[in-house]
Amino acid sequence: MSGGEVVGIIFALSFAVLVLFIGFPLVKLGKVLDESARTIKSLNAELEPMLQEARVTMAEANKQLKRIDAITEDVEQVTENINGLVAVFTASIGGPLTKLFGVTKGLFTVMGKRR
Repeated sequence: MSGGEVVGIIFALSFAVLVLFIGFPLVKLGKVLDESARTIKSLNAELEPMLQEARVTMAEANKQLKRIDAITEDVEQVTENINGLVAVFTASIGGPLTKLFGVTKGLFTVMGKRR
């Protein structure tokens, strides 16, 4: 064996060792990528039903909000009607009651001065 052949064998062995050192991490990286792909597939499979359920939930919530809006509008109308009734009651009863109290106070004042 000549010196060139020995150098060639040493170079071939060192290249084989280098391939082994690089090969193991590449195999592990391949396994990680395969596992990531499986995880993403399972996540996609689970995510679709959850999104469908969220759509249904949002639709129901919107339906309930529309009902609440209708109820709120009805309550607002009732409140306006009650305010109107109070104003009419105050105008029709409040004026005569004020006059009656004024006359009564005047009578008590006159009666108090007589004594």
